[in-house]
Amino acid sequence: MDHIIYNAWRTIGLFTFICLTACQQDARERPTPHNLPSSELSRHALPSAELPKVMTAQLIPAASYQSQQIYSGTLRAGNTTGVGFELSGKLSELYVDSGAKVIRGQVLARLDTRLLEAERQEILANLSQNQANIELASSTLKRHLELQKSGYVAEQLLDENRNQLSQLEAAKQGLLALKYANQLKLDKSLLRSPFDGTISQRQHSFGEVVNAGSPVFIVVGHVNPEAYIGVPVTLAQQFTPGQEVNISVQNQHVKAKIAGISAQVNPISRTLELRISLPESAAVINGDIAYLHHTQTITQPGYWVPIAALSDGMRGRWQLYVINNHPLGAQVEPRDVEILYTHEDMAYIQGAVQANEHYVNQGLHKLVIGQEVMPVAAKVAS
Repeated sequence: MDHIIYNAWRTIGLFTFICLTACQQDARERPTPHNLPSSELSRHALPSAELPKVMTAQLIPAASYQSQQIYSGTLRAGNTTGVGFELSGKLSELYVDSGAKVIRGQVLARLDTRLLEAERQEILANLSQNQANIELASSTLKRHLELQKSGYVAEQLLDENRNQLSQLEAAKQGLLALKYANQLKLDKSLLRSPFDGTISQRQHSFGEVVNAGSPVFIVVGHVNPEAYIGVPVTLAQQFTPGQEVNISVQNQHVKAKIAGISAQVNPISRTLELRISLPESAAVINGDIAYLHHTQTITQPGYWVPIAALSDGMRGRWQLYVINNHPLGAQVEPRDVEILYTHEDMAYIQGAVQANEHYVNQGLHKLVIGQEVMPVAAKVAS
């Protein structure tokens, strides 16, 4: 009995061993996600109809690119002057203030002229006295000349009469010069606008004593606005006086002309200053910022791609995902590239890519390196 039971258990164990051995052999022959290469994982995991679709575009080579460069500077009116009195004195009248429109010759302010008027009265009185003395000396000389004919007047007395009359005439000329100088001071006590413009700033107040030459108003002219913009020396050498350039001010684009190029490099910015004359029709404000727009063609082979098609790479590099036609299917392969220039949403690149290769231009966040995909060509805008 025991022998029969032993044989039965032996038979069951042998059958179980044969079954397990067969299962293990089948498992070794059947591919699994664990023993497949990563490049073949997606092929065995998904049928071709279920591969992720990616939008691709073709790399079109270019021999050069146009760099859109913008340089900034300031606007200055052709005439911007601080106007003040040539004399020192007390401000007695202010006829305009900041923001006022003025014309050439218009009176802007006035000094206290009471001392000058008193001086003028004194000069006029001296002139009247001098004139009376001249008339008296002339009459005396005439009488002495009549008496000389009869021999009653000596020649010495006539000489003295003539000398006195000459001195009085000279004194009269001195008094007339003083009168003219006094009138000039009175005229210069009125501050007049040197040209048509706008009062930008008032720097002194009513009743204040101002020194000679101290600006009372800043007057900005209405004509010939100019932009002063610094550019690199190499770029400045490409411009010539009279050349037409594009200038923008407050979203206003105008055509302007280069009026002059500085001959000295700015020691701080290391640039040369361009003086650019704007048309008189340009609605600009003194001191505003002006921008020079310049397009420069740079000869450098490369490719234009969307910035969205680039991703961060190793050690600060950029990567472009290129479609690699592997025998098992299309796979995503990263390539290191260098960005040479960007404009809006496009980048000009060069690197480990070749002409006419296809790259992924959308949906990079859904992909991994080596993933098998189904490329779909992006539609080119007509």
